Amino acid sequence: MQARRRRQFEASENPRQAIGPDGTDVQLRYNYRVYPSAPQRHELARAFGCARVVFNDGLRARQEAHAAGEPYIKDTDLQKQVITAAKRTEERAWLGEVSSVVLVQSLRDLHTAYRNFFSCVTGKRKGPTMSPPRFRSRKDNRQSIRLTANGFSLRANGRLYVAKVGELRIRWSRPLPATPTSVTVIKDATDRYWASFVIDTDPQFLPELDTETGIDLGLSHFAVLSDGKKISAPKFLRRAEGRLRRLQKDLSRKAKGSNNRAKARKLVARQHAKVADRRRDWHHKESTKIIRDSQAVYVEDLAVSGLGRTRLAKSVHDAGWSAFVAMLEYKAAKHGRYFGKIGRFEPTSQVCSACGVKDGPKPLHIRSWTCGKCGAVHDRDVNAARNVRAAGRADRLNASLSADKTRARVPAQRVEAGTHRDG
Repeated sequence: MQARRRRQFEASENPRQAIGPDGTDVQLRYNYRVYPSAPQRHELARAFGCARVVFNDGLRARQEAHAAGEPYIKDTDLQKQVITAAKRTEERAWLGEVSSVVLVQSLRDLHTAYRNFFSCVTGKRKGPTMSPPRFRSRKDNRQSIRLTANGFSLRANGRLYVAKVGELRIRWSRPLPATPTSVTVIKDATDRYWASFVIDTDPQFLPELDTETGIDLGLSHFAVLSDGKKISAPKFLRRAEGRLRRLQKDLSRKAKGSNNRAKARKLVARQHAKVADRRRDWHHKESTKIIRDSQAVYVEDLAVSGLGRTRLAKSVHDAGWSAFVAMLEYKAAKHGRYFGKIGRFEPTSQVCSACGVKDGPKPLHIRSWTCGKCGAVHDRDVNAARNVRAAGRADRLNASLSADKTRARVPAQRVEAGTHRDG
């Protein structure tokens, strides 16, 4: 049982981006467990350290230039300074012992962090505020390096070759659907190694259906569907609290900096990894069922970050709503389904789904109520899910009408842009 469960967690599929502008490209990430030998672990540790040093050197150079009033250092100039020129010095000569692809990709991470920060400052980036990049620490429990196609290859013997590391033994729990464009080698807090491949693939459209589903997320029931189905909350963290409490107490008794404390920390990390793996596996299974059975899926845009600061924080984080909704979104794009979010201020629990009358707010302990106009008896969560579906349909219709009007005002081009599509 444990071996079968472990194999389920050794490969996971995560979204990198949704369908592209042409509607034909989906970028996905596939994770596989890697088992490096002792010398290979040593080489990977060296690569992790060099990537971290280059990142910190680049960040320090830009901070010093900013403090001195100098202009922002361009990406190419920074690469020449902290990689090319640094390798010729005695202090950084050991940077030449690892693949240059690792060092260049580490600087690209720094460039991306700066661009995200600048986009947030200027208001171009939506979402939460992004802080400027920070220095990386060698004490971080998670280390990683990224390589592009010229830094790795898949061998005929089923192994993953990484430049200046060697051929890594990898567990292929399923085949890759396409040739990967990049790979990220990760060491997590439990000292497990992973290979995360990014691939470009075409959408895998499922047969069209007539069903549409509204989902009301909650805590007593993880999800309630508009057809009346209720999905119970598994509460993986709550079920593991007893063992986690014992392990945390054992960790607190160990002397800081001792080997016993390092061993105890790893035991705690392993228990947390088990909880996260089980939750992720369950999310994948439930989201796949919903996408396969529904042509359109609608959910409510919940303020998870705000709910995570209330007295229900542990239950909210244990549920993992954000991860579940993200899975629904990318699987809908992958399989040709429609996914929509309604506003978080929609009164889904106050409106009668039968006649549309707003009956006013109700305390949380009221789980069922009767409409004063039509006399319909509603389950609170099922009624909310039906209202989510109705609001999602309305938003989808309005969006399609607005798109039609916009397209009508734009004159057609004389020459078709792009390439011809088959069919």
